[in-house]
Amino acid sequence: MKQFIAISALGSDRTGLVHDLTKAIADCGGSISESRMTSLGSEFAMLLLVSGNWHAIARIETELKRLGESGSMTIQLRRTEERATRADMVPYSADIVCLDQTGIVSALSGFFAARGIDIAELTTRSYAAAHTGAPMFSVYMIVNVPSRVHLGSLREEFMDFCDHLNLDAILEPFKS
Repeated sequence: MKQFIAISALGSDRTGLVHDLTKAIADCGGSISESRMTSLGSEFAMLLLVSGNWHAIARIETELKRLGESGSMTIQLRRTEERATRADMVPYSADIVCLDQTGIVSALSGFFAARGIDIAELTTRSYAAAHTGAPMFSVYMIVNVPSRVHLGSLREEFMDFCDHLNLDAILEPFKS
């Protein structure tokens, strides 16, 4: 029976960091089902969903604990289950760009939480505007909208909410 483990790892950004972690997983018989990896400042962060039989998962837990104790990265592990398909949800993507300001992610997540809308993915990035150098911020989200929510009303509420905060936004069906 296939089992799953969620892994988060953080270490100083260096060549070979991804290899060290993924080799340990492969050597133990694990398979990476999903992952997100990125540089954050001078650190490198990894989130992985790994699958394998019970023996492989137990070996991964032991090996990654040892790798974490070596001091090269901080690793957290949690046994989990494969996410069930949710037929009662409609995936939408939200793409937001604005001048950088405090509280954007909090405000956006609050908007969706208040309506019972699940955030499946969220990515943010700060950058300088091309011609002016103004500090900009972008947010990309995939949200799961319950089928009971009227989509036209949601879109209108979301656009009014974004206009109020001076956010340039698009909310549209997710195209996988």
